[in-house]
Amino acid sequence: MNKMIEFVQAIVQTPSLSGEEQPVAEIILREMCDLGFDRIWTDANGSAIGMIEGTHPGPTILLDAHCDTVGIAPGSIWRRDPFAADVADGCVHGRGAADMKGALAAMVYAAAGIDRVQLAGRVVVSATVLEEVMEGVSLATVLEEVEPDFVVIGEASELNLNRGGRGRAEIHIETIGKPAHSSNPHLGWNAVHEMFKVINAIEMMDLPEHPLLGSAIMALTDIVSDPYPGYSVVPSRCRVTYDRRLLTGETQKSVLAQITALPGLDGVNFEVRIAEGEHAAYTGSVLRGPKFFPAWAFAEDHPFVQSALAGLQSAGLSPEVTAYRFCTNGAASAGMAGIPTVGFGPAAEGDAHVVDEKVRISALETAVRGYQGIILATLGKANSPL
Repeated sequence: MNKMIEFVQAIVQTPSLSGEEQPVAEIILREMCDLGFDRIWTDANGSAIGMIEGTHPGPTILLDAHCDTVGIAPGSIWRRDPFAADVADGCVHGRGAADMKGALAAMVYAAAGIDRVQLAGRVVVSATVLEEVMEGVSLATVLEEVEPDFVVIGEASELNLNRGGRGRAEIHIETIGKPAHSSNPHLGWNAVHEMFKVINAIEMMDLPEHPLLGSAIMALTDIVSDPYPGYSVVPSRCRVTYDRRLLTGETQKSVLAQITALPGLDGVNFEVRIAEGEHAAYTGSVLRGPKFFPAWAFAEDHPFVQSALAGLQSAGLSPEVTAYRFCTNGAASAGMAGIPTVGFGPAAEGDAHVVDEKVRISALETAVRGYQGIILATLGKANSPL
């Protein structure tokens, strides 16, 4: 396990903001090569992918972890250098240790440690790019190439098994007013005042709930008026952004219709739409699409959920079966493609995106056993096909 911890340190020590993942992808590919993966490559977006071939034919399981991270917030004070990857107090410390380079390393070492003679099928590990800015969009490219039958998302689950996850949408709402000199505001139509009406109506919305995923969320994240800055002028436009956390069954059309149908907005001139995302990968490819990443959930008695649970239990774990309350790459594999997907990761959700990020070494070691348990329960030649 010392080699795995050294690998975690190496990739934590390598900054990899979204769109700048090439140096860490190269380290990941070298490690896969050194560990004897049968095939390694990068796709058009620069995601690093490695494959282990079993000695018997069978389905394909994909273990996915993103290799990009958020940055260091200006003015934040870390007790340790965020890129030193110090090992202390039983943890690896540093940006990306929990979210989610630790899980990535555990996946790589779990796959490499599988006895191919026991394997009926293929194990693929992907280190996907650009997840922090557009969940699942780069994974969709991996899915097209690999065509997996099952997917394991390595996001933080505290070693529990997740069978679903909330989705996410970014919603833009714009009110349109009429400009006027601020010494004569009555001659204009203040777009910010109009936006207050929309915001107040949204605050009164009844949002849906899900027995597994919890409540949908509509969180205001920014507001800007135009012209800005405004010099002696009544603003003619105002735009707000909402982070909408999605539940299963919700669509772009249904989410927007909830807003346009709100009572009390007759006479308010406003437009509402799903934001469009556009992000360049380090390879030069550009990922575009609506910022709408659907929720997903599988029944607790789904064959893959039960297989993954049995695999974790065979590895000595006693996981709870629950769901992600945040959005993951599962939005692509399960929410869009409908591929049986579960989540299992070593980190705690509260350790992501924070100052003094860390992941416990004991959890990483347990995660290796857990991933191997899931793989063998799903692809082991002694097991019946799902």
